[in-house]
Amino acid sequence: MEVVLASASPRRLALLEQVGIAARVVPADFAEEAGSAAEARLVALHNAQGKCRAVAAAVGDAVPVVAADTIVVIDEDILGKPADACEAKAMLARLSGRSHQVMTGVAVRYQGRELSEVCVTDVKFRPLEAEEIDAYVATGEPLDKAGAYGIQGREALLVEQIRGCYNNVVGLPLSRLHMMLQEIGVGRSGEARQKLAGKGK
Repeated sequence: MEVVLASASPRRLALLEQVGIAARVVPADFAEEAGSAAEARLVALHNAQGKCRAVAAAVGDAVPVVAADTIVVIDEDILGKPADACEAKAMLARLSGRSHQVMTGVAVRYQGRELSEVCVTDVKFRPLEAEEIDAYVATGEPLDKAGAYGIQGREALLVEQIRGCYNNVVGLPLSRLHMMLQEIGVGRSGEARQKLAGKGK
């Protein structure tokens, strides 16, 4: 199966490759919107749909277009990607020893049809020492991640408990995406494969 991935995220690309889905990466020219925690699901959904539609408008939807937007929610705030190391440290200190939610909006567009939904995972951090927060931020890894952390690699040491889809926290709920692709008519024939191969000539 092949898709167009409306994202420059190497983590999302790796997840797709992990389950045998080849992706042509076409980052979306779309300005993401922010919002309040009360609107968190709508924000994630809106951004995923916007990215999906922007890429479909640019390259067409003869091959399935997949887009996603992941946000971290705690208390009354949405935590996006930190602007700098100082903000990353503040986010991690706030998440330390507490539970929060990771929401990923996913949108799929194929041959004029579109499906979208939001997957939610509950995550709890273990208590973090200031020194280990400093050491983690010094690696630079938190700066391109919502909430200033991921769950793969060394970041796994931050997490004490998870309830829900692990891959959702990485950035793409694979099981739900698979079901959405099937529902929209992908994977039942070699049609998408043939069309993507034709575009590469």
